[in-house]
Amino acid sequence: MKILHTSDWHVGKVLKGHSRVEEHVAVLAQVVEIARAERPDLVIVAGDLYDTGTPTSDATKLVTRALSALRGTGAQVVAIGGNHDNGPAMDALRPWAEAAGIVLRGTVRDNADDHVIEGVTAGGERWRVVALPFLSQRYAVRATEMYDLTAAEATQTYADHVSRLVRRLTERFGEPDVVNLITAHLTVVGGLMGGGEREAHSVLGYAVPSTVFPTNAHYVALGHLHRAQQVLGPCPIRYSGSPLAVDFGEEENTPSVAIVEVTATTAARMRDVPVTAATPLRTVRGTLDELAANAHPEAWLRVFVREAPRAGLREEVQALLPRALEVRIDPEMVPSTNAGSRSAQRAGRSPRELFADYLEQRGHADDGVRGLFDTLYEEVSSS
Repeated sequence: MKILHTSDWHVGKVLKGHSRVEEHVAVLAQVVEIARAERPDLVIVAGDLYDTGTPTSDATKLVTRALSALRGTGAQVVAIGGNHDNGPAMDALRPWAEAAGIVLRGTVRDNADDHVIEGVTAGGERWRVVALPFLSQRYAVRATEMYDLTAAEATQTYADHVSRLVRRLTERFGEPDVVNLITAHLTVVGGLMGGGEREAHSVLGYAVPSTVFPTNAHYVALGHLHRAQQVLGPCPIRYSGSPLAVDFGEEENTPSVAIVEVTATTAARMRDVPVTAATPLRTVRGTLDELAANAHPEAWLRVFVREAPRAGLREEVQALLPRALEVRIDPEMVPSTNAGSRSAQRAGRSPRELFADYLEQRGHADDGVRGLFDTLYEEVSSS
């Protein structure tokens, strides 16, 4: 059978105040076109369909239309909730999804069978998917208890609970002539972060070893880390990555979807298909003259200006580079401060003097900024 694996759409993402809805429309349209060209039997969307737990109506419309279009290619579609998604809200859409022939799982339910989806390809191959939405640490304990497993001890780790839950859900993986699949939204030890993940849910207590997955799984389709990659483990484990760079920390990623071909008796063969519809993200550094000569008109820009700080510098940069979404002074241009630096004494000094001293220490000795402060201070003092 053939599988198209995608994740981390983050529909509704706003980058430095700039909406990316048009890019998401183009990106998801390209994912649908890839599905039409590849003709997969199954599409897996491994979480973080939305960027926020309170998506707008436009974001919801875009996601539901994309899922419907993927189902319209003839593929079965299984989608799970991620840490950015509102799991209960996704579950509320299940009646719609079921009517559309789409499997949607937002949260872990008290019926284990609800998370084991089975099907048959047009060619007669049987497949089974264990669908495990994102679990918070608190809910991981509840989820294991729901299935009458050993009582969770307070000292057990998140990985212990996930391992027990996966073991319970994969009990039927020993059956012959079935392609056994898992999709989950979590961090596996050894995976490389893409730069835009929610760090609190990616490191420390939320990372699990690859050994939580059984050796008889034919393929594990993961979401959460935004860089496309395979993770070493007892079975084929892969992150599809995000189909667009979510923020500037991901500008070096290659957005893609994963295509997997596997049978019950042969190993999974995996390849990435690039998704090129989104606007690239670029970080540029230089003086105003250097920036003007290196404009990158095709990209959204994060700019580090190699000029001394002064009033109006941001506006000058944005006039040169209209696609600059973030403008900063290059850290090398800002004088460093240390414990031995002269510190302003408050006693007996006016606010103007204190502010001027601060500007001097930070390398912002600009008469325009001082003048603006004087004007504002005068307005506040006289009101």
